Amino acid sequence: MDNTNLTEGNVKKVLLSFAVPFFIANAMQAAYGAVDLYAVGRFCTTSAVSAVNIGSQTMQLVTSFIIGIFMGTTVMIGRASGENNKARITRIIQSSMLIFGILAAILTLAMFLNGNAIVSLMQTPSEAIQETETYIHYCSLGIPFIAFFNMSAGIMRGLGSSKTPMKIVGISGLCNIFGDLLLTGIFHLDVAGVAIATAFSQAVSAVLCAVALSHSKSDTISFSFSPDRSCVKGIFSVELPIAMQDTLINISFMILTLVANQRGLESSSAVGIVEKLITFMFLVPSSMLSSVSAFTAQNSGAHKEDRIHECVIFAIAVTAGFGLLMCIISWAIPDTLTSIFTKDTAVIKYAGEYLRSYSIDCILVGFTFVINGYLTGTNRSLITFIHNTLAIFAVRIPAAFLLSSVFPDTLFPMGFASPLGSMFSIIFLTIYFSILKKRRHSF
Repeated sequence: MDNTNLTEGNVKKVLLSFAVPFFIANAMQAAYGAVDLYAVGRFCTTSAVSAVNIGSQTMQLVTSFIIGIFMGTTVMIGRASGENNKARITRIIQSSMLIFGILAAILTLAMFLNGNAIVSLMQTPSEAIQETETYIHYCSLGIPFIAFFNMSAGIMRGLGSSKTPMKIVGISGLCNIFGDLLLTGIFHLDVAGVAIATAFSQAVSAVLCAVALSHSKSDTISFSFSPDRSCVKGIFSVELPIAMQDTLINISFMILTLVANQRGLESSSAVGIVEKLITFMFLVPSSMLSSVSAFTAQNSGAHKEDRIHECVIFAIAVTAGFGLLMCIISWAIPDTLTSIFTKDTAVIKYAGEYLRSYSIDCILVGFTFVINGYLTGTNRSLITFIHNTLAIFAVRIPAAFLLSSVFPDTLFPMGFASPLGSMFSIIFLTIYFSILKKRRHSF
């Protein structure tokens, strides 16, 4: 496991060398749901597409919560690494092991007991109810593996290694692709096939993480469930706002799906396809968020504020530029992009409309995601939780309901709900930093 010291060297080169493997790993993780959707779109019915959309969004809700929890591990280890405090790193890792065990047990049990209730709550189209329940139940088997992988990745990234998680996700992602095509295209197991393939590939990633950690040359890694009260408290102080923020964002995605479900099967499938495409378009911002967070944590521990400031400015330029490119492509060839996941012409039409207006958000999140990473790395994740919560419940969801009801024959206006929410966050953060500047706090 190769570790990178984020407190030394050229800021741009160090950040990119850390962020690129992060991006590749995130892209491969995103490919789980996308490959599932592709497989059912090619080999199954429109109801299966809707089922995988709703089911994968439900599982993404769980995954995002887990990722948020263990980002706290990354930040805490990063800060301790910047301080060169090896004893504290070991205590943080041991505490994370305990958190993993409890979290995996609770979430797995909760999904098994409440999967059917979630399907009902989402107002799933009647044609897709049974398939959605099947997808959720099989995918729930992978929750302990998801938790172990993200805990392990959090440890590795906190120590400065983003390449090892990338390699592990790459191998497990290939297993998922092979499993989807085999179980769905050849054995015709439909939705159950893609869910089984996903759970198996997640098990592969967990096994590979265990091997990587056990063979690590770092003398700080300890496979122990020994908790340290101050470490557990420190991890939760960082991770709970992040986990709740990510959970609320995914709840907003599910509510948008609920709005679409009320419009019929085609709209439901269209929104699901666009959410998958947007997941890929957000990969650079989300990778920068996590990379900036780890970079900021290490340099904060080493008291190198100038490097943090340069990192944030460069990351915003990269993510906003990438977002502009994605927006241009979405407006130029929306039907070409959405037809990757379905052959239904009505679904392609609705999805193309929705993608065009939604894609404007690709530019705006270039600012919000990077600033969220900076705030998390400086132990101010509560601010990110506040502005995201307000943006979701005061702007995005009300706008989606309103625009959907006023324009029932098209999804184009509804797609503006997400950019409106991001604009609110930008205004909120601008005011927040203006107040800090007036109080003579450094950025």
